[in-house]
Amino acid sequence: MPASDKLPSDKPAGDKVFAGSVPAVYQSHMVPLIFTHYAADIADRVAATTPGSVLEIAAGSGVVARALAPKLATTARYHITDLNQPMLDVAMQAQGADARLHWQTADAQALPFEDGTFDCVLCQFGAMFFPDRIKAYAEAKRVLKPGGLFVFNVWDRIEENAFADNVSDALAAIYTDNPPQFMARTPHGYHDTAAIRRDVSAAGFTSVTIETLSATSRAPSAHHVATAYCQGTPMRSEIESRGGAGLQAVTDRVADALAQRHGQGEVSGGFHGTDLLGHSDRNPLVQRHPVFFSQTLGRCLDRGWKFERVGCSGHDRISLSSSPGLSTRNPNLGAAPAKSFIL
Repeated sequence: MPASDKLPSDKPAGDKVFAGSVPAVYQSHMVPLIFTHYAADIADRVAATTPGSVLEIAAGSGVVARALAPKLATTARYHITDLNQPMLDVAMQAQGADARLHWQTADAQALPFEDGTFDCVLCQFGAMFFPDRIKAYAEAKRVLKPGGLFVFNVWDRIEENAFADNVSDALAAIYTDNPPQFMARTPHGYHDTAAIRRDVSAAGFTSVTIETLSATSRAPSAHHVATAYCQGTPMRSEIESRGGAGLQAVTDRVADALAQRHGQGEVSGGFHGTDLLGHSDRNPLVQRHPVFFSQTLGRCLDRGWKFERVGCSGHDRISLSSSPGLSTRNPNLGAAPAKSFIL
């Protein structure tokens, strides 16, 4: 099926509803199929910044929380939110008790938190569902501390994600007049990196970094894959609304089509996702007084201080250290052997 035929522009409200038996099947089938790999990646990126306070939006069934929580400090605060309470119920049950974790329903476009609350805001494969993405990104920026990190990922186009593409083709063969198009329309409908960069920049983020990551998805059988997509996503409601043979019969037919492509027994397929990292405004003092900062930095260098730029908790850090034997008792610099300016 041509790519243009897979990208309808309108998105029904049901695309963001995960309810009934969908959350449980999502957790048991979809999470190990395609989400675990990226959860480990995003957890590593966040943990490397050693955040003291973290907000996750559109957390789903908590796959990132299970990967990230063990990596956070014992004093860290981790707020985990999703629009759908049934998904959070599954997440909390899978996570277990942890006093650092706080769970609540929340709309990413109207976050119930004060300005400048978090060191990091993260979102795994949720941005595609936001009706107004720039507004959601602006909310993430609002609740971040100056210099805080916003990290999220989205799926690449559906043709680069084998199982999603194969399932969509199988359903198109069953429902020739009106095929379910949830996967192409929403999860794989927001993949243009230039458009994503514009949206994030429009929300006020700077130093935007985009990376595309590839991996291989494996499942014990073609039927596992068919069940994951047909019964563990909002595509289930699309299938059920069309009547006909019924959900289980359609799932079986999709499984047969997948087996013809990938064989019996364990199956595998490639998939691509895109990670994006953006930073909120740097230190307000430096932004309001750039000339003062530049002059002070210049005086430091004139007096023999060494200059180094290193990454630190999602910021750029300018580290200045004195040479051995150099007097540092300048009234503008203080007596310490090193100074750092967080940008």
